[in-house]
Amino acid sequence: MGRRSLKVYDLLEPDKINDKLKDILDLHNFVLKQYLNKTPIDFKKQLDEIYIQAEFIRPLICDVSDELYKINSSGKKILFEGAQGALLDVDHGTYPFVTSSNCVAGQAAAGSGVGPQMLEYILGITKAYTTRVGGGPFPSELDIDDIKSPGNHMSVKGKEFGTVTQRKRRCGWFDAAALKRSAMINGLSGLCITKLDVLDGIENLKICVGYNSGGIEQNLLPLGSDQVSSCKPIFIDIPGWKESTYGIKDWKKLPTNAQNYLLKLEELCGVPIHIVSTGPERDETILIKHPFD
Repeated sequence: MGRRSLKVYDLLEPDKINDKLKDILDLHNFVLKQYLNKTPIDFKKQLDEIYIQAEFIRPLICDVSDELYKINSSGKKILFEGAQGALLDVDHGTYPFVTSSNCVAGQAAAGSGVGPQMLEYILGITKAYTTRVGGGPFPSELDIDDIKSPGNHMSVKGKEFGTVTQRKRRCGWFDAAALKRSAMINGLSGLCITKLDVLDGIENLKICVGYNSGGIEQNLLPLGSDQVSSCKPIFIDIPGWKESTYGIKDWKKLPTNAQNYLLKLEELCGVPIHIVSTGPERDETILIKHPFD
């Protein structure tokens, strides 16, 4: 933590912003000018912009922790939604191929200022196969460019492109050992399996159940990218299905092999499946257990 910025609540005391901004810019401008050989930030221009922005932001400022506590105490439900995959967490992911913050479920409490006891139910969301954008180790990865590869099937049918960068997502078999790690660091109550329909038509499926590293077998994703890079996946085979699962909303209407596949994931990961998504629309969902029940 650099402690080199203004906080939103500083906008509530505009008479103090002048001095705080001066101290902050003294440091940043030294780095910009002396180290990066860049034009320093103009103090007056930046101060004027902050005052303009403050007029819009100030009415929206509140004590978030206190507001959430009151809502919870009144019996209302609160939903926290996390961004980024759990294994992109800066502390618990495949460092350095991670994001720049904590994205495990516990960060909902730390980031919003509520007590962890208020996180009564934690739903983990994962695809029926594994994907990754950018670099980093990926033990169960498949070839996405070979049209005969199941990875290409996942990439094309699943429209696996980064939402911001539009980079192709790397695709691979479901990695149960990686999900076990995610379940552990998030304290999952249930699972939502998405994109089940993408696997329709793949005759033979595989699930990564662990790894062989240096002659030692393990069923949990190791910590750190170097350790994961040395892992050779251990797969089990499971029959696929030819029938379409697209848009199915009733578990009993799923093909038997699709049911068996999901039950095997549940068994391997040790977390019950509560929701299954069978299409991109909100109502193309099998709801086994409602998170708010």
